[in-house]
Amino acid sequence: MNSLVAYESSGSDTENDECGADGCLEREDDLIVSPKPHFQQLVPNAGRLKSTCDLAMESSSPGDLSTGTTEENKWNVTQINLKTAPKSPETTLTLRTHPHQGPHISSKCDHQNLLGQMQKYDKRPAKMIAYVQKRSFQDSGGTPGNIRPYIPKRLRQEQAVSGTVDDAEALNSEKKYTAPEDQQSNAFNRVSDFIKPYLENHSKTSEIPKRCLFQMCEHSGPVNKIEWCPIQQHSHLLLSASMDKSFKVWDAIDTSRCLKTYFCHRGAVRDAQWSLCGRQILSGGFDSMLHLTDIETGKQIVSLRNECQITCLAFNPVNQSIFLSGGFSSTVKAWDTRNCKVVSEYSAGIQQTLDILFLPGGKEFLTSTDAASRDSADRTVIAWDFQTSAKISNQIFHERYTIPCMAVHPKEAVFVAQTNGSYMVLFSTQRPYRMNKRKRYDGHKVEGYAVGCEFSPDGTLIATGSADGTVYFYNYLNSKLIRTLPAHGQACVDVSFHPVHPSIIATCDWSGEIKVWD
Repeated sequence: MNSLVAYESSGSDTENDECGADGCLEREDDLIVSPKPHFQQLVPNAGRLKSTCDLAMESSSPGDLSTGTTEENKWNVTQINLKTAPKSPETTLTLRTHPHQGPHISSKCDHQNLLGQMQKYDKRPAKMIAYVQKRSFQDSGGTPGNIRPYIPKRLRQEQAVSGTVDDAEALNSEKKYTAPEDQQSNAFNRVSDFIKPYLENHSKTSEIPKRCLFQMCEHSGPVNKIEWCPIQQHSHLLLSASMDKSFKVWDAIDTSRCLKTYFCHRGAVRDAQWSLCGRQILSGGFDSMLHLTDIETGKQIVSLRNECQITCLAFNPVNQSIFLSGGFSSTVKAWDTRNCKVVSEYSAGIQQTLDILFLPGGKEFLTSTDAASRDSADRTVIAWDFQTSAKISNQIFHERYTIPCMAVHPKEAVFVAQTNGSYMVLFSTQRPYRMNKRKRYDGHKVEGYAVGCEFSPDGTLIATGSADGTVYFYNYLNSKLIRTLPAHGQACVDVSFHPVHPSIIATCDWSGEIKVWD
């Protein structure tokens, strides 16, 4: 429906008086006429807006317009017939043009005469002459065909996945949208830009971190173990095992985001280890289950049931299909993931195995137990031959403290043992595994926690947690305390040096908090 809008001119008060009844506001069949209307015409040739007042004054000759003059106001009258909607009656207007003022519209006019006069002025067909009209508002439920409603990006992505949008839009959305599984795969397989410059630098000197980069608190129970991915290109991944029956993989270098959480255990997860290829995780817990899990899909490649609760695990450094498991039993078992069977058993006659450590080469390994006596610690640390299951030595540590954790030096033939006497001692990895009595690393507190310790990648530092939440850094050569780092409010139970970056470590505590330091 067409509607003609006329705007009030800025005339004088005399014009308001001269308007009379013909200039009053009328509304017929959606036709709006205001007093003293002043509507405009767009003239493309002139490049500006010209009003019909100017057109009427320029073309107001006796032969052009049929006029009637009154003595009262000297108006030039032009009749206009306006045809409205098909079902509406014909509407007539009168265009009254004053010689010195703009045109005014009243009823009873001929529309064709006005269009003809405009056609003569513009020298073009009358149907090409455009009026400034007010668009009528139509409250309809639908939208015009050439206008599409705005759809938020999140809704477009969901529609693209569910197939509820047009084919062209869905194709465009699928190109931009990445499924969560693809995002996780990219996060697992990518190389972090932060550690990329350090991959080719093999002569890095480890430094003590000073500030906290990230703090992750998504575990609801104590975190027992943290470990960086052994593949250097993917060493932005951090593994954590917790008493809340889960273990997680984090992007601990760039975003501190938890990439995936694995709930395959019904009890507390006591230990978890990366496989040598960095694509699988071996986990064991208090539900007596052993799971080998694919990190991307989260599916269990191997699931094994042990006779007792699991406390410690270790992959064979030569053959990743073989791993050892120890727990609340006097026997350590060697499992083969290819046939899911026990290939060897190592019986020590003790109650619990606290930790397992493979020596370089994979032919021998050590186990620490909870056996201790008043004067000497018989069977506290036991050396085993991996192939024959023979016990090599059980008189290695001769003090009355148990050893909850052990770590081997990356370059020298020594390993360090954490004791419940709140100190660490060094041993040789060569037979007869003598203890170095001249070096002792003390100052931190263990107090019954399974506090972990580790060498830095270059072997110059030894870091250990403490029951008071502090991280202690010792000089490996002279066993002196270099620096302490107040890391947590509760007991710090594990520390892990980054394998590539020289100054990044990860720590965890008994409250479930994980921090990354630089």
